[in-house]
Amino acid sequence: MSQLKKVIGLYGLTMVAIGSCIGSGIFLTPSQIAGQLPSPILILVVWTLGGLITVMGALTFSEMGAMFPQAGGVYTYLKEAYGEIFGFLYGWAYLLVITSGAIAALSIAFAQYLSFIVPMGRWGITVVGLSAIAALSLINIVKVKAGEVFSNVFTGLKLLGIASVVIIGLSLGKVDLSLFTSPIQDSQTSLWNAFGLALIGVLWSYGGWQHASFLAGETKNAHKTVPRAMIIGALVVTLVYLSINIAYLNLLPVSKIAASDQLAADAISTVLPFGGLFISVVIAVSVLGTVGIYTLSTPRLYFAMARDGLFFEGLTRVHPRFHTPVNAILLQSGWAAVLLLLWGTFEDVITYVVFTDWIFFALTASSIFVFRRTRKDMERPYRTFGYPVTPLIFISISIFFVVNTLIERPLQAWAGLILMVIGLGVYTIFRTRRDGKGKTAE
Repeated sequence: MSQLKKVIGLYGLTMVAIGSCIGSGIFLTPSQIAGQLPSPILILVVWTLGGLITVMGALTFSEMGAMFPQAGGVYTYLKEAYGEIFGFLYGWAYLLVITSGAIAALSIAFAQYLSFIVPMGRWGITVVGLSAIAALSLINIVKVKAGEVFSNVFTGLKLLGIASVVIIGLSLGKVDLSLFTSPIQDSQTSLWNAFGLALIGVLWSYGGWQHASFLAGETKNAHKTVPRAMIIGALVVTLVYLSINIAYLNLLPVSKIAASDQLAADAISTVLPFGGLFISVVIAVSVLGTVGIYTLSTPRLYFAMARDGLFFEGLTRVHPRFHTPVNAILLQSGWAAVLLLLWGTFEDVITYVVFTDWIFFALTASSIFVFRRTRKDMERPYRTFGYPVTPLIFISISIFFVVNTLIERPLQAWAGLILMVIGLGVYTIFRTRRDGKGKTAE
């Protein structure tokens, strides 16, 4: 059987971690967050909190990344800590909602921003979105290195684009020192609930750094490279997001930020007449790069599940020439295309994607305590900085976020929970089939 080849280095994997985070979120969610927290200082606090959560998560996950340097990433950590049913439910959620849904939504966003440059109707947007999924799937099937190069180039371009927004905001905008002294304004909801709702957009924007772990099976010196990539990626993204939010606040008052549907374009247009066109190009490049990274990274999760007998056997197929998990890539892209046709909008996905994802973030972070107790003698090339405080804080905030979302956004949250219940039945089917084959073989 053909094997996955170890061709990805530290720079490439770090670009995956960064590029998986920086997609469309930082251009779309600040308006939603300003609507929940109508105070400059609170906006900066919640983005700082999101960055700290991200860094603590990366520090925690990196210990597992060093312990289990093989394809599958978080799926492997959950399976080893709690049993294969938890690993299966993670992969099940990623295929049906989290990653495929994100690919569908981001492809729509890419086409919509491209339509600012080349006007097109609804069907044109749909066709362009589907074409983006197809093209990026082909790139990632042909060669892992081609996918890595695509990730490096587009992540570099998006960082340059964001840097230009930050420079414009800080140099041409009004540097408002009151950002750090403005009084906290009252809200119709409690401060805790408002923070919880604001975190939906923040954590959507920060999410993705863990995708670096999915590629461990194709990473050189994975036990060292995977932890470094996740930690560096989390730190870079935190710095980028804080900088661009300060730039937004220098260019627009909070009330206009909250009312804007095209925040980055509106902000730049206050100082540059062609700012809308410029930022549309930046966002289109950013979103396309993220779609490419998701198409590269997550199929390795389904490959690992199938290899363990917990998913369709055909997903273990590695292309004999290109050494890529071709069937896993095609399955994810095909389902993402179906979701794109069914949904047609970006907003329909964000809440229950993030809610479902953070249930597994909390479970994965908790597994560090399981491994410290049950695998004391296992080699740990990297140990979590600040243990046990770092993972405990990350887990506590994750639980608060999940519970608050369940209370404040019950429709989307229950949709995610129902999906998990369905997954239990599907897991039983695959396990029964696998165990039946094992008995037959005996």
